[in-house]
Amino acid sequence: MMKRFTFTRTARAVPPHAWFGVSAIFHYLGPSFAVLLFPAIGVLGVAWMRIASAALIFAPWTQPWRTLVVANAQTRWLLVGLGVCLAVMNSAFYLALDRLPMSLVAAIEFVGTIGVALYGLRTRRNIIALLLAVLGVFILIDVKWSSDPIGLFWAFLNGALFVGYIILGHKISERGASGGVEQLGAAMAIAFLFVMPIGFAEAIKAFATVELVLAGIGVGVCSSVIPYVCDQMAMSKLPRSSFALLLALLPATATIIGVIVLSQIPSGKDIVGVLLVMLGVAVHKPSLNA
Repeated sequence: MMKRFTFTRTARAVPPHAWFGVSAIFHYLGPSFAVLLFPAIGVLGVAWMRIASAALIFAPWTQPWRTLVVANAQTRWLLVGLGVCLAVMNSAFYLALDRLPMSLVAAIEFVGTIGVALYGLRTRRNIIALLLAVLGVFILIDVKWSSDPIGLFWAFLNGALFVGYIILGHKISERGASGGVEQLGAAMAIAFLFVMPIGFAEAIKAFATVELVLAGIGVGVCSSVIPYVCDQMAMSKLPRSSFALLLALLPATATIIGVIVLSQIPSGKDIVGVLLVMLGVAVHKPSLNA
């Protein structure tokens, strides 16, 4: 009971935009660990390490076995759907990155979120906010199309499943932030069971060195634990369309992190893109009915 109260109280005390900021920072730390793992254990091995480490971290404090036992049939199917979605989405994301530039994968992923945002943004003000954010994102992302059909297949599959993650993730957040995190832990355990036979043969090579194991844990923490928990905190306070619009903060945050951490000087175009995204988020007004 204390755990549920603490998560819910924390979610209510902190603005959802702050949760997005934390999520975005760790969202872009994850790939830095994945770079170390890709050559060593392969794409599916990285996906396996990401999901396995996240599931093991969630297990002690979300107790997925208890969540699944007490859940009704409808909730169990919801968690199975979310778990399979997470497993395939994460695998497709890395398979796409193995063949396509990050900018193209990110652009395809963002297209789906535009649809989710547009579906629920019923006011003129929020439509303008969405247009500003979309314009800012595509200014930030230097998109170069690819003729690799396999890479494009994985990228579009990842984008479609990301929409599924938004819809199903928002559904479990209806129980509040703490209930959502508990169900997220159960879904991640299901994702681990689903991906277990797929990437284990490649991932086992990671256990040859401590560095690779730590990198795998880093991928799980930065890509699947902290961001997904922050998502639940934000989803519990925002309608689905507003959450989708705020995802425009991800590429903008990546640019800002590049300035602070990597001393990368942004171009004038990048600055315009960041300002447009921030303006869109500032103009947007969440609606309880969206």
